Amino acid sequence: MTRLWVVFSVFLSGLMAGMPLAFAGDPNAKWPWRLQEPASLIKERMVNFHDHILFWMIVGIVTFVFILLVYVMVKYSARNNPVPNKFSHNVPLEIVWTVIPVLILIVIAVPSFKLLYYMDKAPGKPEVTVKAIGHQWYWEYQYPDYGDFSFNANMIPDKELKEGQPRLLATDNHVVIPVNTNVQFLVSAADVLHAFFIPAFGVNMLAIPGRTNEVWVNATKEGVYYGQCNKICGINHAYMPIAIEVVSKEAFAAWVEEAKVKFADTTAAPRLLAAQ
Repeated sequence: MTRLWVVFSVFLSGLMAGMPLAFAGDPNAKWPWRLQEPASLIKERMVNFHDHILFWMIVGIVTFVFILLVYVMVKYSARNNPVPNKFSHNVPLEIVWTVIPVLILIVIAVPSFKLLYYMDKAPGKPEVTVKAIGHQWYWEYQYPDYGDFSFNANMIPDKELKEGQPRLLATDNHVVIPVNTNVQFLVSAADVLHAFFIPAFGVNMLAIPGRTNEVWVNATKEGVYYGQCNKICGINHAYMPIAIEVVSKEAFAAWVEEAKVKFADTTAAPRLLAAQ
C-alpha cells in the first residue's frame, strides 16, 4: 500500500507539473493555476502551443510511466517473482526507448521553431514604435514617431495606491498603445542588465546597456496589463514594474496630443524607492 501511494503521488505531481502554474488574467486573482489570459497575437499562439501540444504530451508520458511503474511493482514484486531474472541488456527495448524520445522532440521542435520565428519579427512594418529604457530602478519610455517625447514610469508606493491599483505593479505613468496594431518596442538599458517582461503579451526581452533589442506586440484586448523587470538589477530590482494601457486607435491619437504637451519640456524625476 505504501508503494502504491508513493507511485500515485508521483502521478499527481507529474500532472500538476504539466498544468500551467502562473498568473491569471487579473494579477490580484487568488489561487490562479492557468497561464495568464492572452492579450496579444504572440501570447495566443504560445497558449495554443502549450494547451494543445505540450500539455497532452505531458499527460500521456506521465500516465504511461504511472502504468508502467504499477505493472513493474506488481509483476516483479518479491511475492510474485521470488527468483529474479538475470539479464542485463535488451537491445530491442533500448532502441525503442531511444527512438521514441527523439520522435517526441521532433514533434515538439517543428511548432516551436514556427512560434520562435513568428515572435522574432512583426509581420509587415510596425505602425508604432516605443523605446523602453531600463534604469535603476524605473523605466523610461520614448515615442520617436510622435515628436520624440519621453517620460519616466515609477512604481506607486503602497501608501499612495488607489482602489484597483495592484501593489508592486501600478506605475504613475502608463505606456499607452493602440489595440490591434503592430507595435515595435526597442528595449535598452542605461546602467545594468534589466528585462522587459509582460506575461499577458508573451514578451520577455533583455534590456542591455549599449545595445538595442527589438520585440513586437499586437494587443488584441483593451485594458491595463502589468509586467516587471525580472532580473536582479540591484537593491530595488523588485520595484520597477511595467504598466501598459491598451486603448482604441482614436483614444491613442488623443492621448498622443495630450502627452506631447504634458511631457514636452520636462521628464518626471525618478522616484528611488527604498526596499520595503
